Amino acid sequence: MTTPTDDAKHLGAPDQSWLLAVAGFVLALLAISGAWSSELFMGLVPCELCLEQRMAYYFGLPILLIALLLWNRLPRAVWLGLMLAAAAVFIWGTYMGGYHAGVEYGFWPGPTACTGTGVEVSFTDLSKINEARVVPCDKVQFSFLGITLAGYNTLVSIVTVLLIGGAALTRKR
Repeated sequence: MTTPTDDAKHLGAPDQSWLLAVAGFVLALLAISGAWSSELFMGLVPCELCLEQRMAYYFGLPILLIALLLWNRLPRAVWLGLMLAAAAVFIWGTYMGGYHAGVEYGFWPGPTACTGTGVEVSFTDLSKINEARVVPCDKVQFSFLGITLAGYNTLVSIVTVLLIGGAALTRKR
């Protein structure tokens, strides 16, 4: 005789590990959507480090999506490799977000390309100033509750890594 729990597993009901992975995917998707929305609707211009932080989402989300779509169809080693790759990408994203937040809070200097270290500027360079708005990486454009967008990105990346790691550790076959 089968129990309702056995029937749910047989019918393909989502297990806890799948739900954790989906939660990580949705959280990351909301974060990158929020970044795009702040640019499109709030007029915020991303700096060089902001754009670099987005790379974790551009690489990590497709990897995680493949793992989710092929959840029970991949050999365990391949699935685990995808999950570890996605976690590694978001660990890198956590580092980039933390680094950028530290630059914004003045804990350490940022890259010379976007923190205005006094590089010589010619008059021809000044004539192009209205063509593109360049935002320094150490300038806070927006903060909420004392946390900058880079700080929130760091927090979201940490939670995403924990959700992916939890999914990888709790999945049973």
